[in-house]
Amino acid sequence: MKLFRTTQGCFVEEERRYFAINSGWDELLAMDDLESRLRSVIANAPAGNGFKAGEVLAPIVGQEVWAAGVTYYRSRGARMEEAKDAGGGDFYDRVYTAKRPELFFKSTAGRTVGMGGKVRIRKDATWNVPEPELTLVVNPAGMIVGYTIGNDMSSRDIEGENPLYLPQAKVYDGSCALGPGILVTGSPLPKSTEITIEIDREDRCAFLGCVKLSELKRDPKVLVEYLFRDNSFPKGCFLMTGTGIVPPSEFTLASGDRIRITIDPIGMLENEVA
Repeated sequence: MKLFRTTQGCFVEEERRYFAINSGWDELLAMDDLESRLRSVIANAPAGNGFKAGEVLAPIVGQEVWAAGVTYYRSRGARMEEAKDAGGGDFYDRVYTAKRPELFFKSTAGRTVGMGGKVRIRKDATWNVPEPELTLVVNPAGMIVGYTIGNDMSSRDIEGENPLYLPQAKVYDGSCALGPGILVTGSPLPKSTEITIEIDREDRCAFLGCVKLSELKRDPKVLVEYLFRDNSFPKGCFLMTGTGIVPPSEFTLASGDRIRITIDPIGMLENEVA
């Protein structure tokens, strides 16, 4: 069962049947019983024509997007490599093994694009990569109510220059993509679930990568528990869980690249680099 925000309103989809929902997006994501509410809609309303692909919007209105870092061994190695000349490489090794996770603010709705939108690379950066991530959808009570796909765009040269530059490397207009919709379920995704990314440049594959959730070191529920310590989210929030796919050091994104991130059974998030 998937939930979509579109130019025509909110829809729930199950087995290619689409049902309109007469509730606002923030109201839906704040519900304690979102899954049962959507089940009720499916059981008591006739299916409609749905919506067109071009009408899908980013699944965010009043929520914040946060992110976790160094949650995969591959990410640990990449962060240590990019920061070693600045003397910060050891920081990431410590974070990987520490009890407390690295959590940071990532985006607002205004900085976030959805399916088909254009992500951006910073004008003052020279080494830019996408970071494909399983993203948790969390309600105000701190319950994981669903999952979506996230792209945590990052400027590796800025972060590598000094770990304290992380906000500038991560938070800017068009630095975040979410979508296409939300897989609504209270059950964890299987560890065998794969995250794949393909980056096309001039109609040719420039990079291809894949990782399984079994390589995610941190328990998603523990990440949420730390995020909600002394923090409140009245409209819910999104929490990116980190990336296990890092392109080689000689790769950097270019304008016109097309990024496709797939996580079954959520779907595919596709964006072009502006």
